[in-house]
Amino acid sequence: MENLLAKSAPENTSLKDHLLHVSYAAKAFANYLQMDELVAFSGAILHDIGKAHPEFQRRIKGNGRNSKVFRHEISSLLFLSVFPESAYSALLDMVIAHHKSAKNDAGDKGLLDLENGYDFIDFHVGQWDQWSPDAFKLIEDIGIQCTPFGEKEARQNLSYAISYCKKQTKIRGYAEWRGLLMGADHFASALINDTEEKLSKAFKTPNFSFYSRSHPLYPLSYKETASPKKHTLVVASTGAGKTDYLFKRTKRRVFYTLPFQASINAMYKRVSTDLKPNNPELDIRVLHSASMVVRQNGKEEESVLQPLFGSAIKILTPHQLAAIAFGMKGYEAMLLDLKGCDFILDEIHTYTGVSQAIVLKLVQILKQMNCAIHIGTATMPTKLYQKIVEELGEDILEEKLTQEELDEFDRHTLYKINSLEESLPFIHQAIDENKKVLVVYNRVAKAQDAYCHLKEIYPDTPILLLHSRFKRGDRNYKEKQLLGLDENGNPNGEFNTSTEACIVVSTQIVEVSLDISFDLMVTETAPIDALIQRFGRVNRIRTKDTIGKTKPIYIIVPPENKIDALPYDVEVLRRSYDVLEDSQILKERDLQGKIDYVFPEIDFMDIEEHAVFKSDGRITIDRLTHRSKSILFELLEIDSVCCICEGDLEMYENTDFEKRMDLEIPVRYFAVKGMNQAQKGNKPFIIPDKAYDFDIGLDVKKIRESNFDVTNQIL
Repeated sequence: MENLLAKSAPENTSLKDHLLHVSYAAKAFANYLQMDELVAFSGAILHDIGKAHPEFQRRIKGNGRNSKVFRHEISSLLFLSVFPESAYSALLDMVIAHHKSAKNDAGDKGLLDLENGYDFIDFHVGQWDQWSPDAFKLIEDIGIQCTPFGEKEARQNLSYAISYCKKQTKIRGYAEWRGLLMGADHFASALINDTEEKLSKAFKTPNFSFYSRSHPLYPLSYKETASPKKHTLVVASTGAGKTDYLFKRTKRRVFYTLPFQASINAMYKRVSTDLKPNNPELDIRVLHSASMVVRQNGKEEESVLQPLFGSAIKILTPHQLAAIAFGMKGYEAMLLDLKGCDFILDEIHTYTGVSQAIVLKLVQILKQMNCAIHIGTATMPTKLYQKIVEELGEDILEEKLTQEELDEFDRHTLYKINSLEESLPFIHQAIDENKKVLVVYNRVAKAQDAYCHLKEIYPDTPILLLHSRFKRGDRNYKEKQLLGLDENGNPNGEFNTSTEACIVVSTQIVEVSLDISFDLMVTETAPIDALIQRFGRVNRIRTKDTIGKTKPIYIIVPPENKIDALPYDVEVLRRSYDVLEDSQILKERDLQGKIDYVFPEIDFMDIEEHAVFKSDGRITIDRLTHRSKSILFELLEIDSVCCICEGDLEMYENTDFEKRMDLEIPVRYFAVKGMNQAQKGNKPFIIPDKAYDFDIGLDVKKIRESNFDVTNQIL
């Protein structure tokens, strides 16, 4: 029995262990969701029992493979009548499509897709009398009483399942039991023997008492958060205490969203540090990979990533949640996970165009899922504000700073310049005066070029480059350098806490969540709302002595053409630049007027036709199915997938899922779509070692076949 495997190397998990691990998770999830625990347990045992089939065992042990498609879940369905007939519907929802869409699967391997090809029933039944005794014995060993039956009954079970599947896939909606099983299977597969221990920490509501602190310099800390109103919308200057205020409004498990992949890392560390003293075993997760993309039969399938079901706090980007709106693989599991939770949508103003439309669609869905929605922003166009209030209705607590409170946040004097070169005399003076300089570009490639240029000019000055396209482990290290804090949160004199000259070059990832305070900034023009957020990284630390004192920010004139303006709209950049006065203090009380000048109207792109959750509450996707590819690929320029260097492949495939994250590099799908993929973890695309440098990060121009190491290819 122990020689039956469920997972290949390096885990080599036995089938019995895997079924038990999934059953522990399924029962815990069912208990939390108030679903039937016995049915959940039964579905967990049934879902993979078909892996006892000799064809699966032959393949997983590397002993060759038949050219025919083999799907272990189809063989699992042969054992349906082991369980009570009253549970059949839930069990079939769990088993039929826990890997593949029941029909129109990207690889044409769904249960109903296989009907169009070879005689798949005979193949999945196989030599029933030879292999089924081992499966029945395993079911008995797990503690489920059963009487072995013959091939005829097994075939009847599969016939019943196929008939059920045909009926269900003609019904619009989603299957909660499918979501529960997918969440449990993912949880157990990731944690293996640690499954039970981690489950003991799942579904815990955090103790947020840390955020009850108050301080005269943080006006929001004195604002009343107790209110019977369910949702929250708070507008306040950067550094006014929005994060504390939003957390004080939460009462349950929390999903915390930020606009950029790279910014969620800093927020994860910040929240972990804040909450650890009162929550020593807090399960807080950061969702790095936006999605996993797998090619099948020439088509791409994108799946939702959601490590791990039941976490007390999850920090992620809206793109990961948007997969729900579009019905991507795994969407049911994420829906169950977030049901009834608190959602913090932070810095919502930074979204533009498509992203704003997606966020508004998410607000609709979260409201339908009984979530409490808490929105924080430093700046928001009035049109967007009105749209959000319209979506949330009257059950919303609104909070803003007074004009007098805003005046205490005037911190910057703005200067307009034509190029980075024009700012060099000011940078040089700042370096001479041991000041900290922050240089911000809108695109990774420009930031990389500026970093190399400044390294040549200032070889003896500490210079750090930070953007989204580093290995996550490397970026973690660089963020620690940037923040200048040791493991205990004490200043260590690096960059942000340095008393000597230093330079940091970054992209817009510094706009949110990074709690840093520099002395001078040089920045490309960005949309006005993003610029204001960016400015918040200069002169951020407020004391009684610094209130009323400003520090300089130099803004580079925007380009003239659309291509050079990307990822932003050139007209928005022009209006943003024009509305800022040269050589003048930026007044916080004037910001709303400037924002509404730049965004007099907002084109809320209509994504209703693409979403499976409609604004009127309808769901337009067939049960037991999912969509294979997201419209996000076409609509958004985002780092939507991940890649790894060829030299890291062996380590990646032979380590645990936590360490794999450190080796992954976020990247846009179209930059790597022609590369091969690893077969473990998030199935990252494999890129040449030559395309990556510890100091510079990923150079997408070097992602090409000719740069691969011939030795690695031979191996």
